Amino acid sequence: MASKNSCACHGVVVTLASCLLLVAAAVSVSVLAAHVAVGRVWSPAGAAAAAGHHHSLSPAWVPSPSSRHAHHARELVNRRVQVGRMEAGLVQARVSIRRASRTRSCTPDDGGGFIPRGAVYRDAYAFHQSYIEMEKRFKVWTYREGEPPVVQKGGAAFAGNDGIEGHLIAELDSSGGGGRHRARHPGEAHAFFLPISVASIAGYVYRRDMIDFWDPQLRLVAGYVDGLAAMYPFWNRSRGADHFLVSCHQWAPILSAAKAELRGNAIRVMCDADMSDGFDPATDVALPPVVASARATPPQGRVASERTVLAFFAAGGGGGGAVREALLARWEGRDDRVVVYGRLPAGVDHGELMRRARFCLCPCGGGEGAAAASRRVVEAITAGCVPVLVDDGGYSPPFSDVLDWARFSVAVPAERVGEIKDILGGVSDRRYGVLRRRVLRVRRHFRLNRPPAKRFDVVNMVIHSIWLRRLNLSLPY
Repeated sequence: MASKNSCACHGVVVTLASCLLLVAAAVSVSVLAAHVAVGRVWSPAGAAAAAGHHHSLSPAWVPSPSSRHAHHARELVNRRVQVGRMEAGLVQARVSIRRASRTRSCTPDDGGGFIPRGAVYRDAYAFHQSYIEMEKRFKVWTYREGEPPVVQKGGAAFAGNDGIEGHLIAELDSSGGGGRHRARHPGEAHAFFLPISVASIAGYVYRRDMIDFWDPQLRLVAGYVDGLAAMYPFWNRSRGADHFLVSCHQWAPILSAAKAELRGNAIRVMCDADMSDGFDPATDVALPPVVASARATPPQGRVASERTVLAFFAAGGGGGGAVREALLARWEGRDDRVVVYGRLPAGVDHGELMRRARFCLCPCGGGEGAAAASRRVVEAITAGCVPVLVDDGGYSPPFSDVLDWARFSVAVPAERVGEIKDILGGVSDRRYGVLRRRVLRVRRHFRLNRPPAKRFDVVNMVIHSIWLRRLNLSLPY
């Protein structure tokens, strides 16, 4: 079974050192090249056992085998599917990535421009070769069936949505992006995009006086997937293991549990990368909540000698998790070097304080929400401020499969919140300079350049994360 807790390759159990994507947030991680050994195998019998409870709901915006799309669907299914050639290509990609790591060289890259190098990467050569293979091979089919509010279309998702979710969907959909990864028909697709709109479903269903709040939403999601499964063979042949959904909504982990296969097999691309809430970094993708303000190249901020604030954090009001509350209780208004606000005073500029600070505190876990943690991390990197992950162990940072976060951030266990000043004050000027230069190096991977997306920017890094998880999957269909 292609489950989130299994890693078997062609019938042989693979050790941690050779499994593709068991990343640092969950366990001790080997470099990317060691991950790329062979793909894990989906077992039809095991997947069938995990099928879970069947829901049914077929309003107009849920696909039905008898809908106007049915004839078109049959035509697509009847096209020749060269899966043998596709899987052979993935084998070649794995071999190329291993070779690049072993020989410390890559296939000549005709894309030009940036070449990933340096200590911020777990294995820069393996990452570069993997990125080249992704650009050359990776194809995604976006299901066209369904209507709002269940699904989001590429153009509609982008309109009025300057966040990463809308940009990514527009890049993958036929109405947006350069089309590099768009499959012409599902027979050539390595992965299938489920354009489920968690935010639209929540807004459509929610009523203040509702008694049963979750069931209607879960039925909509399950009904949509069931409709696609009845119309096409692609979901059933892998039990969703080569399908993915994208959502930055806080309810995405809950609604993705509408079907056991959706939660257990599919790739969930979510801003809420909280492992205590079911996020699995081996098969799920942490979506950094970048917004349009991060499009333009930001100033690098002040030089180290002008950064007079040791550490900075502003909660922004509202409720928060236990880690954030502990941070506020210990440091709010208590120190002129560790500047912590529950709410910024009038006239105080958040961005300017980040540019004046050496370190930016990013509380994670404890009910805080991984999306909020990732947002603070992205803001820190954008401002050229070294992020400090104050974590209880449940947070999975974005792109941990290729980026070595220990090389450009500081980790402080949640139980040591009271020691933050001593810990950060003990970082020498030389060490701080190294950390900050590395922050500036990785900043391109968190930059939003769409339209159009550029090589190695945040949109393409997310697509690369999806590619890696598909590369780790060997499907015998």
